[in-house]
Amino acid sequence: MLKTLLSRVREYRKFAFITPLLMVGEVAMEVLIPTLMAIIVDTGVGSGDMGYVLRIGILIVCAAFLSLCFGVAGAWTASKASAGFATNIRKDLYARIMDFSFADVDRFSTSSLITRMTTDVQNVQQSFQMMIRICVRSPIMFIFAIIMVYHNGGALSLVFAVAIPVVAVCIFLIFRRTYSSFTNAFRGYDSFNRVVQENLTGIRTVKAYVREDEQLGKFEEASETIRRNFKKGQTIMALMGPLMMTVTYCCMIAISYIGARLINIGNMETGELMSIYTYTGQILSSLVMTGMVIVVLSIAHASMVRIAEVLNTVPSMDINPEGRKTVPDGSIVFDHVSFGYGGKSKVLSDINLEIKSGQMIGVIGNTGSGKTSLVSLIARLYDVSDGSVKVGGYDVRDYNLSALRNEVAVVLQKNTLFSGTVAENLRWGNPDATDAQIKAACDVASASPFIEAMQDGYSSHVEQGGTNFSGGQRQRLCIARALLKKPKILIMDDSTSAVDTATDAQIRRALREDVKDLTKIIISQRLSSVMDADQIIIMNNGHVEDAGTHSELLQRNADYRDLYETQTRGGNLDD
Repeated sequence: MLKTLLSRVREYRKFAFITPLLMVGEVAMEVLIPTLMAIIVDTGVGSGDMGYVLRIGILIVCAAFLSLCFGVAGAWTASKASAGFATNIRKDLYARIMDFSFADVDRFSTSSLITRMTTDVQNVQQSFQMMIRICVRSPIMFIFAIIMVYHNGGALSLVFAVAIPVVAVCIFLIFRRTYSSFTNAFRGYDSFNRVVQENLTGIRTVKAYVREDEQLGKFEEASETIRRNFKKGQTIMALMGPLMMTVTYCCMIAISYIGARLINIGNMETGELMSIYTYTGQILSSLVMTGMVIVVLSIAHASMVRIAEVLNTVPSMDINPEGRKTVPDGSIVFDHVSFGYGGKSKVLSDINLEIKSGQMIGVIGNTGSGKTSLVSLIARLYDVSDGSVKVGGYDVRDYNLSALRNEVAVVLQKNTLFSGTVAENLRWGNPDATDAQIKAACDVASASPFIEAMQDGYSSHVEQGGTNFSGGQRQRLCIARALLKKPKILIMDDSTSAVDTATDAQIRRALREDVKDLTKIIISQRLSSVMDADQIIIMNNGHVEDAGTHSELLQRNADYRDLYETQTRGGNLDD
């Protein structure tokens, strides 16, 4: 895990290496100053030699200045290294997530992946910065200060032989109690982000059902869980201040008592006693800082594990970089295909289908019958559990994944548009598309009339998510975007559900007449959208119940006939 993360330091390795050296320099100068002060008091002031006082005073100023320079430089290099480290982790996380299959994303969940890229990376960044600064500074300060105490007043070092174990035990007990609280608090961000994401994504549904108060309650509950855990941990951590002050004052009293007796018998100078007071603060504060670093690293350990889990995950779907780069045609064959999400119960069982290139295929069936799962296997959004899916005569797993998906365009019922212009959104299908090609695709998708009716036409602004367009307009824009890819297979998963029947018929007519070589698969709940298809596939509980033309199914399939009569009752289906 640690090796996985530290390898992401990469180009910032030199800053991470320089920082500890600067910290050693800063500590050395800080530890030197109290000893120089002792020399001034014992030698310069005691003898009345003001020239000597001035010379040592200049050395103290130089030491303080060097300590400042080392500290500022160390802070800068540590920030540079930790920020760069976090940037590289985010880049690698995002790149790895982009390689994930849908099954991998489902396994981690969207909210968890967001938490790992934000809160967890921030925790690791903070712990890394403390590791290269405080993890070096505090132990070195502790060692240097102990050496100086022993050098200036050996007998007084016995005070720390008692104080240090007491402080260490107290720190251990406090941090042991706070670790679980802080860990639970950071884990609570998964739930918190999930609630926020669901509410922002489904804000229209929330308002439509007047569920604002209920959702606010969920938000407050998730937020309260985080607050409660942080409060518990910080309340216990607050004991650190009084504890340190108590131990420090006890040490001061003991040092003053012993030091006064040593001065009286001539075994210690006044300046040496003064320096030991300063070293006492340095020793105890370094212990506290070391303990805090241990806690931060312990808390960040959970974040490190979660990040490393993503980085070390081998995508379940092999992208096959050396696979076939071209798809001969749009023919599709399902050969004894079975499929289940996450290895669980099968949602598709023993599917056998053959679709010829250029055909228009309709797919109908009840909710949960496996329609979307079926077509998801064509673009290899998921891999089959058993059997094989062939496109252009070859198993989809034999293709380079990018090459396959470039030839299979999928338009979903719930479509996504991005902030920008209409033309920019359409060019997601083909970045090099000309204005004429964009216009032609929009004509087929029946999107040209409403686009050209807008003041700025194809340069009109699109809000994030396409919220300034109606559902039907968004669907038509997405169909046009898919057509610009010039794929060999077009899958429309209920993607005209928000379009009126006349426009739907117009789109289907244009698809049949203007893009004849394109294999078209239309999933719909409306028979009017599929009844003119070359073949209509009826799905039921993960099986192909029947397949044939509209007239064939009317004659032999009672369920299809009942559905037709239900949808045509009161009017002609083609009206």
